[in-house]
Amino acid sequence: MESGFQEKKEMKCVVCNQAETIPGMTSVLLERGQLTLVVKNVPARVCLNCGEAYADEKVTARLLREAEQMYKMGAKVEIREYALAGD
Repeated sequence: MESGFQEKKEMKCVVCNQAETIPGMTSVLLERGQLTLVVKNVPARVCLNCGEAYADEKVTARLLREAEQMYKMGAKVEIREYALAGD
């Protein structure tokens, strides 16, 4: 997995405030105009209690860059896997 957020020490969930988050994976849905982008297997910290997921800044920036590129290309619907290569 990527370095950064995934390796940080414990973090309490800010949504339910009941449990610590652990390294895991999530799916992210991004929408802009006519574009709907779903990215699966995104590295994140996930709350064991409520399931809320937190991606780190590097992962989030990459997702937003990819979404912007897809939007500019005129894509409408895209579903893809998050790839760790090239980070």
